[in-house]
Amino acid sequence: MTEFITDGQIYQKVIQEEIPKARKFLWLATSDLKDLYVAEGKRMVPFLKVLSELYQSGVELRLIHAKEPGPNFRKDFDRYPSLIEGLERLLCPRVHFKTVIVDGKFAYSGSANLTGAGMGAKSDGRRNFESGFITTEKDLVNRIMKQYDELWMGKHCEACQRKAYCTEYKDILDQ
Repeated sequence: MTEFITDGQIYQKVIQEEIPKARKFLWLATSDLKDLYVAEGKRMVPFLKVLSELYQSGVELRLIHAKEPGPNFRKDFDRYPSLIEGLERLLCPRVHFKTVIVDGKFAYSGSANLTGAGMGAKSDGRRNFESGFITTEKDLVNRIMKQYDELWMGKHCEACQRKAYCTEYKDILDQ
């Protein structure tokens, strides 16, 4: 199954339906990362709460993002100490693809950043106009995972001219 989705459908199908189903791993990639809030019953909670609960249930979490998130995200992040060691992060200023991969069985790829306006969590008048596709087709999921994994494993680092801004490179410089 492959389906084209837009705006609020991204929030519903990716954030609300598929991400909570993760049992083994969840890989996220975004260029912009903000303090995304999601519905939990009748209230809105930080998406980081969802990630923390997934980690506590044994789900491995990876996040690739292009720049450091803002102060609201960092403040919420501090409320979920399990994510300090449980959320593997890679900062790569060249990342512009937006991807969600759940257990190697489901993938989203599209234009939406991991923000409220991008993922469609905001009201109709405040969300971005986004599009993408979701798929459970093995070949497509594998191709999306390959792109993600190659970046994660550093395949492009040798030729990159932005190493000074990457997490991994900064960690090496600090040693």
